[in-house]
Amino acid sequence: MPRFRLAIVVAVFVLALGAIGAAVAAANGGSVITIDNFTFSPPTITIPAGATVTWTNRDDTPHTVRAVDGAFHSKAMDTAESYSFTFAKPGVYRYFCSLHPKMVGQVIVK
Repeated sequence: MPRFRLAIVVAVFVLALGAIGAAVAAANGGSVITIDNFTFSPPTITIPAGATVTWTNRDDTPHTVRAVDGAFHSKAMDTAESYSFTFAKPGVYRYFCSLHPKMVGQVIVK
């Protein structure tokens, strides 16, 4: 029984950390993209140059975020883990999950 309780406490802690990371990104003028049900949501965002985007995995399955042009690449993120990238230059950045290549999205930087 104590191991079960510890597992619950750890799971709640990890979820809270993910939520805190997303809130910090949004508060700092960044954008948040959620990974859920094998989908990036929203699939397309438009941001100003210099803004930071944070992807947070809400799926029970690990996912990555990888730019088609190689500009950025996250490690495999477990549930509630996040990855952030700051977009310095204008352009269109297409990305996908390298574990599930049908998952795609794009960031438009103005």
